[in-house]
Amino acid sequence: MSILGRFSFAFVGLLFCLSSCGEEVDSSILETYNGPISLAFDIELLHSDSTIIRTQVKAKKQMEFGTGDLEFPEGIEIFFFDKEGNTINTMRADKGFYDKTKNLYRGEGDVQVHNLEKDQKLSSEELFWDPNTKKIYTSKFVTIQEKETIFNGTGMEADQGFNEYKLFKVTDSRTILPGEGL
Repeated sequence: MSILGRFSFAFVGLLFCLSSCGEEVDSSILETYNGPISLAFDIELLHSDSTIIRTQVKAKKQMEFGTGDLEFPEGIEIFFFDKEGNTINTMRADKGFYDKTKNLYRGEGDVQVHNLEKDQKLSSEELFWDPNTKKIYTSKFVTIQEKETIFNGTGMEADQGFNEYKLFKVTDSRTILPGEGL
């Protein structure tokens, strides 16, 4: 008998002994693993519509869970493109999440949105992007810089291009002095 055959025979015998003389394990004391099932680095996801790239998601680290949900613990950047392929808007956050069931992205921490065409900037601690409705929104405090004016409020909804927005519960607005900004 070869060495591999002896090892296989011994291994099967050991398994038989362990399974026949062990106690029943109470499955209610076992915990379900809810951590990530895969890990990826330097990811780049492209979303297209009719073969035209509409958005690009970049992250240094992506964790995928058994539910299909994603977490971007080292930050996330999302780039929005027009029909010609030009970047029109960017969104970045210190940490990001993707809920597969809702098809919804959430950024948290220092969240920044920049409309490059209108030079509008948004800052908040949490922001959602819904690819289905093509909207970004938050219920948190928001600061928006539009040309020489800064608006502050709680709650905001905008199209994903950050071209038109509604700022809820406006607390104040003021003119920016030279050299001042977000």
